[in-house]
Amino acid sequence: MIASNPTIERITGKISDQSLLFQYTVKLVLIVSFAELILYRLVSRLGMHLSKLAQEHEWIIPTFTALTQIGQWLLNVVAILLFIALCVAAISRVTNRGFVGTNLIVIPCVALLLLLTVGFLLIPPAFLGSAIYNLVALVVLVCLMVEYLSTHTEWSHRAMGITYLLGIGGWLYYQIVSTIYSFAGTVAAPPLVYEAHRGGEGLLVLSSILVMWAYGQGVSVRTRNQRQRRRAIWFWVTSVSTFLVMLFLDYLLHRYDAGMAGNIRKAADGIGWIFQFGMGYTFFMPFAIYLTGLLCWSYTVIKLLNMGRLAGYGLGLMFIAGYALLYSNLTLMVVLGAMLLTMDRYRRDATDSAPATNPPVVSRPDSLVGGHI
Repeated sequence: MIASNPTIERITGKISDQSLLFQYTVKLVLIVSFAELILYRLVSRLGMHLSKLAQEHEWIIPTFTALTQIGQWLLNVVAILLFIALCVAAISRVTNRGFVGTNLIVIPCVALLLLLTVGFLLIPPAFLGSAIYNLVALVVLVCLMVEYLSTHTEWSHRAMGITYLLGIGGWLYYQIVSTIYSFAGTVAAPPLVYEAHRGGEGLLVLSSILVMWAYGQGVSVRTRNQRQRRRAIWFWVTSVSTFLVMLFLDYLLHRYDAGMAGNIRKAADGIGWIFQFGMGYTFFMPFAIYLTGLLCWSYTVIKLLNMGRLAGYGLGLMFIAGYALLYSNLTLMVVLGAMLLTMDRYRRDATDSAPATNPPVVSRPDSLVGGHI
């Protein structure tokens, strides 16, 4: 009888397990996408917001114009890198898993998204083309998230995946339904588009907070390591205190100095305006909640990137794209991020111990010489 070998859980799908082309392409996509977010989607809007200061300081206009031009160049670089990364990821999925299961839907839809993106460069999309593009993207994301939920049984992972899908799905629903109603020329209001838009934004921010619960291990107070426990206590005390201060900051400043509170409120409105045009957040919820989501997402992504896990690259791209997917490259960025997220999973492997066999009932002496009869 052969004894069964014990199994251990190992993380598969690390960035180092992929080909060099895939590794460098994904890393470049993340770096250039983050630079494009800062220089184009945020800094360019900041330059527009500083129009009054530009009248007093002449260097503001040429500086922000140069940064915006660099951001536009990076936008084209991101699009090219996304094409390469999606093609390599699709080929890798078919090679490793075959053209079965979710690949029957994911691979053709990804190919259709790439073809539509190229086609829209030649012929600008009309209402119907935009609706088809967003509908195909929604189908791809649903299939990828179903695959993610089937391979990740932890409640934290499932809660994060479901909230993200519902959040980004709220934006896609808003775009699809509004575009179809505009194409039909009807004056009736689309059903639940306002609720879907606001609810999707709230769920996406909630998902950015749940990212830390799902992947940001190391800040639990239940650990037996005294040093890690002290760090976790300091982390949570500082985080909760900062959140409460940010939540009631406007009220406290108004009690202390109404003029100072008004100036800070205007500055916060300006930041919200920049992020609204850059990433699609309307900031209808308290600013402290958005800041908490940003900090939780940043901590988790940096930690996963240091570990070399594909989940870090996937989560980075998914949230760098933001909420309002106004450009095709942002939609492709979310699709690539979801594909990378599904590649990061746990696999049960058998240990390398040799198989054990049952010993014979009667042992045989090694030699009869010198033995007792």
